[in-house]
Amino acid sequence: MASLSLKDLVAEHETKFILALFVDLHGKPCAKLVPVEAIDQLIEEGVGFAGYAAGAMGQEPKDPDIMAMPDASSFTPVPFIREGLAIVHCDPHVEGKPWGFAPRVILKNLLAEAAQQGFEPHVGAEVEYFLLKRDDNGNLVTADDADTAAQPCYDARGVTRMFGHLAAISQAMNSLGWGNYANDHEDGNGQFEQNFHYADALTTADRVVALRYIISMLAEERGMIATFMPKPFGDRTGSGLHLHLSLTSKGKPVFPLGRTSRKKDLHGLGLSETAYHFVGGLLQHACAMQGLIAPTVNSYKRTGAISTTSGASWAPRTATYGGNDRTHYIRVPDDQRIELRGGDGSANPYLAVAAAVGAGLDGIARKTDPGTPGDKRDDAPKLPLTLMDAIEYLEADQTVLDVLSAVHPGVGSYYTTLKREEFYQYHSQVTNWEIQRYLTAF
Repeated sequence: MASLSLKDLVAEHETKFILALFVDLHGKPCAKLVPVEAIDQLIEEGVGFAGYAAGAMGQEPKDPDIMAMPDASSFTPVPFIREGLAIVHCDPHVEGKPWGFAPRVILKNLLAEAAQQGFEPHVGAEVEYFLLKRDDNGNLVTADDADTAAQPCYDARGVTRMFGHLAAISQAMNSLGWGNYANDHEDGNGQFEQNFHYADALTTADRVVALRYIISMLAEERGMIATFMPKPFGDRTGSGLHLHLSLTSKGKPVFPLGRTSRKKDLHGLGLSETAYHFVGGLLQHACAMQGLIAPTVNSYKRTGAISTTSGASWAPRTATYGGNDRTHYIRVPDDQRIELRGGDGSANPYLAVAAAVGAGLDGIARKTDPGTPGDKRDDAPKLPLTLMDAIEYLEADQTVLDVLSAVHPGVGSYYTTLKREEFYQYHSQVTNWEIQRYLTAF
């Protein structure tokens, strides 16, 4: 698809409307529905948005329009949503220049820097979500009434009862060439995961955005609510966005040490020295990264969970790494990739990938030693306990801030201000916990 023009792709797939789409810093998908008759204008001028109205895009009402410029290589036909519909991911511009507050622009800039250093980042993403509905009282409950097992993970019956939805998503992904290879019931009642093959970093980030949209729309058609909220239930496992990261250099894998290599395996996991430095960078910047890969108040209900009804939270609490061990912040399942497990379903995929790759590249540049794998020592860095803690770490970490602010110098401070306000809005609410604890306590 990438070698064809947007007009050729539209004609080939008999597209009638294009959803010209981008996301704001919170990850909200913003789009305009563009008829195929206006494709020349879309290609030449883009489509205009009032940035302040769109969301967290670094604009005020007085500012000039954001023009969403289509990237033909991202063309994604979605006739299974609506006949004749296609998604095209766009790069927001303002007055003819890429807009530095746009997450896709931020990631593309980071990837250009990686290329200058001789690396091509590749990413796989595990998208976890819950399927819910509202009961007669308006309460959120599991969409499948029979999904009540104490340990529902991988339950064949749970998958079968949701076969219609899961099969529709699988078929959608495969029709797009994404390579769906597994669909499973996750650890929480009503929780699922559907996997697709890894790709270059930008393509995977685009696909996460598109997949969230596809899952949400197809679930809605079946009377369900699909949520990527990290922790919608206090007693169930939360939803992660685990990222599998690897690098190539001139197309050759960087992470494997190789069985015939004469170089020493520094930590016994089969990784190259460069890969260990990459891991070291992730661990060194982990607390700051959480402000981007776990970016909501609710995120810290997931990483702060001690246990769930199934017996485990599957969310890391310290910045450690190890082999094929899911209790670590970074799991090394083999010598081809590493898995970053700190992110969750609320993460903006462009910012999450940019932060992770940026931190890893900093580790390579500084030759950061990740330490001993599997080490659960008491002085291992503890991950932030709240969104406010994460933002304070982010403000103190110039490397991660620079990932945000590389295109526009004001993005870092704008983002941290947004997140502080989000925390304060949450903190201003009076909760049932407070009523129960304080109402008659004094």
